[in-house]
Amino acid sequence: CTGWAKHAGRFCESRSYEFVFDGQLSSGDVDVILLDKKKPLLRLNLQSPIGKVELNSHSRYYLRWEFRNATGKCELRW
Repeated sequence: CTGWAKHAGRFCESRSYEFVFDGQLSSGDVDVILLDKKKPLLRLNLQSPIGKVELNSHSRYYLRWEFRNATGKCELRW
């Protein structure tokens, strides 16, 4: 798969969140980027799968998945 997908949403609580990217890819790369008003807050991938960020319940956030010749499966937990 090559391309990108973007999801918008809010978090229920204002607090620090830890994100964990679990990528089980047989080929290619995937980046998961958390943005606040188009500004990157966190970038996760196979080389950097865990990150922590302080989020506000009143703000809207965007999760952007970028796929580059990716084959396999992946998930994001927080």
